[in-house]
This record gives sequence, structure tokens and C-alpha cells, in this order.
Amino acid sequence: MPQSRRYLLISLCVLFAIGLAWFFLRSTTPAVPEAIKRGYSEALNQARAGQPGAARVLYQQLGRSDISAKRRVWLHAELPNYPSSVALKLADADLQHESPDVRIAAIKSISGLVPSGQRSLLLGPLLDDSEQRVRYAAVNALLGLSPDDLGLYFGPLEQAIDAWEQDLKRQPESADNHYQLARLHLHNAELKEARQALENTLRLAPGNLPALVMQIEVLDRQGQNDAARQLLAKQLKAQPDSAYLQHALGLWLLHHGQSEFALLGLSKAVELEPDNKEYRYDLATTLHDEQELEAAQKQLQEIVQRHPADRKARVLLINYWKESGQLQNVQILLAQLEQLNPDDPALQQGL
Repeated sequence: MPQSRRYLLISLCVLFAIGLAWFFLRSTTPAVPEAIKRGYSEALNQARAGQPGAARVLYQQLGRSDISAKRRVWLHAELPNYPSSVALKLADADLQHESPDVRIAAIKSISGLVPSGQRSLLLGPLLDDSEQRVRYAAVNALLGLSPDDLGLYFGPLEQAIDAWEQDLKRQPESADNHYQLARLHLHNAELKEARQALENTLRLAPGNLPALVMQIEVLDRQGQNDAARQLLAKQLKAQPDSAYLQHALGLWLLHHGQSEFALLGLSKAVELEPDNKEYRYDLATTLHDEQELEAAQKQLQEIVQRHPADRKARVLLINYWKESGQLQNVQILLAQLEQLNPDDPALQQGL
């Protein structure tokens, strides 16, 4: 065969291969309808505001292949309020996304969607991620799980924690690094080392309230309950208007079986920060445990009114109303939940 004809034949084969690849790529990547492309901002606002149809449009946007990493991160921040098998599939798929920021956002989504005892199977593989930030995000998501919950990933988590500890010790000294070291030591029940790391944190950042509260937890776990109580009292005396410390006081008293007094601290925290849904949620559950069902319901109603997208408070309020026989209120909230997300597991379970 003449050389010119051979080159022509090779060129035609290459063009054919390119055309075939283009055809398959075009046929396997369906075009995103313009209405969905234009609907990103509206979908995000619906999800944040807890408006009817929020889950459907949120899933539509996360299902797009043409959306930027930054926008995917914002969508993932809302996903835990709209759980379903579709939501879990979308979050799981983004654990493989090319952007480390998206993979980290997906880790946070799964932490909110999946009970702690089941998330290790999904997040465990990320302990070997090529990006250090992603590996550390996976460690944070798995900290605190029991060896049984971690299963096959108990060993890999310990190795990842050891690697992170060594990395933190090599970095320039900072309050954040010492605080993270304390968290890792606490997970490993290395109480002496955790306490030292917290002392270093507070030396560099005396006003670091999370470190102060963790220091109280460490003292408790070391059996130094009086020292923990005195430290908490000292901080509250210096900062009586700190909602964070009042909430910590309430939780500490709960842990020590003083639920009646705990209500004072939890109530004070809500008074100081009325828009903090976590403080109000803890107050509601404590009121319920103290058989103050009506007061607990009012706190949950306040959360739902202030934060309509908050699924956790909505589902618990349905349970509390069901418990007190207020079936009309139950039906109203169930209908609202179905409008938000018809595939919500709470509806599927016949809550």
C-alpha cells in the first residue's frame, strides 16, 4: 500500500474514533434544561427557607454536572435537612468529586444524613484520600465513634489520627493546632496529653470558650468533678452573659444528674441567644425529660417558626404532639413535611 494511502487511512480512522467518542459523550451526558440552569438561586433559597418543593429542586441542582464547585458546596450545606435515598446517593457521588472542597462538603452532608453508627462505611475510604484536607475532614467526621461503629476502619482511623498528630506537631504553634491536638488526644482517651494541649490553647487564646469547655470535660473524665465545677463557676462569674457558657453549664448539670438546675442554665442560654436553634433544641428535650411537655412543644414550635428548614426540630415536634394526643397538629406538620420532601424517611416510616 502506498505511504500516502496508508496515512490517509490512519487519519480517517482517527477521525472516526474522535467522532464516535463525541457521539457517546453527547448521548450519555444529557443536556441540562435551561429552566433548571436558571433555577439555582431559587432552589437554594427554597431550601434555606424551608419552602414547599425544596427537596425536589435541591436534588435537581445537585444532579447537574455543569455546576461549579462553589455552588455545590452551598447546596450540600442544606442537604441534611432533606434526607432520602436520592439525597444520600447525591452526597455519596460527590465523595468522588474532583474538587476537594466538594468532597469535604459531601462528608459533612453524609454526617448529617447518616446515623453515626453507619457512616463509617461511606466515609472510611476517604481516610486514604489524596488530599490532606479531605483526609482530615473524614477523621473529624469519624471522631467519637466506637470501635464497633468503625468496624474495618478502626485501624485506618487510628493511623490517620497518628499522622495528623505528627503533622500538627511539625506546624508553627497556634491555638487552633493545639485545640485540634486536644480533640485527637481526647478521642484516644489520652487525657493527660489532651489537658496539656488545652492548656497550650488557652495560653495562646485565653478567650477560647470551646477549649475551656473541653477542659472541663477532661477534668470530669479524670474524676476531678470538683475542679471541673470550680473552673466552670469561675468562667461564668467572669462572663455571666455568655450563652455558650450558660449552655455548657446546663449540659454539665444534666451529665451530673441535676436536671432541674440544668434547666436554668439552658433557659438562660436561649434567653441570651434566642435564635440559636441548638440551644433551644437542648432546652426542649430537657423540658420533655422533666415531663414539661407543653413547654417543650413551645420551644420546638419556636425553632420551626424561626428556622422552617430545620427538620430535626420539626420531626421531634411531630413526636411530641403525637405523644400528647394533638393529632390535628400532627397532621398539619406531616402535611408540611410532605410538601417539603415527600421522600423523607419519617413519612415513609409512618411517623
